[in-house]
Amino acid sequence: MKILIAIGFILIIGSLGSAFVFLMKDKGKTNRTVYALAMRVGFSIAMFVMLLVSYKMGWIQPTGIH
Repeated sequence: MKILIAIGFILIIGSLGSAFVFLMKDKGKTNRTVYALAMRVGFSIAMFVMLLVSYKMGWIQPTGIH
């Protein structure tokens, strides 16, 4: 499960980075920045849903504050 979460964070950061590159390169002439940011939001929502499902299925457990 830790690997899936790490891959999800990498996808989110990669999408954010590509949006920044498209923003600097295109100077607002294309919609690639919007699509990259929309993908980032989609990855974030998918990761949140995956964490909720994993918790409900018992694949992950909360550790609490020590």
